[in-house]
Amino acid sequence: MKKGIIGRKVGMTQIFDEKGNVIPVTVIEAGPCTVAQVKTIETDGYDAVQLGFGEVKEKHINKPEKGHFSKAGIEARKHLREFRLDSVEGFKVGDTVSANTFEAGEKIDVQGTSKGKGFQGVIKRHGQHRGPMGHGSMYHRRPGSMGACSTPSRVFKGKKLPGHMGRVTITIQNLDVVRVDMDKNVILVKGSVPGAKGAILKIKSAVKATK
Repeated sequence: MKKGIIGRKVGMTQIFDEKGNVIPVTVIEAGPCTVAQVKTIETDGYDAVQLGFGEVKEKHINKPEKGHFSKAGIEARKHLREFRLDSVEGFKVGDTVSANTFEAGEKIDVQGTSKGKGFQGVIKRHGQHRGPMGHGSMYHRRPGSMGACSTPSRVFKGKKLPGHMGRVTITIQNLDVVRVDMDKNVILVKGSVPGAKGAILKIKSAVKATK
């Protein structure tokens, strides 16, 4: 990976290009982020940069975090994320990483936590079909047969059943950066990204960028 930044999902809107075409975009508040730690192959076995994002009162962080920030000599940050980079040259603790890290036309990968939907049945969770809704059918939205009898006398792992849905880490690849607004410190990305409004995102240079 070449570069990355932490962002916060603001919401979705639409803009128009030079030809008048509508482009649906997600507005992401990208940074400013503070470099909290620089890891190298000599010290940690790999090259990475740890970024801090978002203001937080010192009373709201624990002692290990206080020690981490005081050692770095920077103000406390609410969110910490690590980015493994091809090279950490040019980075030092205390530097600021802003939205201009990316430019319009670049391909990026956006990682976030999807919306939580609680406990759901098999129809919503796995897209299964319901049973007949006529009177007396006695089968409507249940999972159906487990497909097991005396052999092997158990339900196999991975069976699609009701359960918790959503709130998982998702990465959407090869999104286009449409515009970068340094005055408002936001990035406009074509399409949707994981999470609800206010969700914290990891924005990285695309690993499978298509030309």
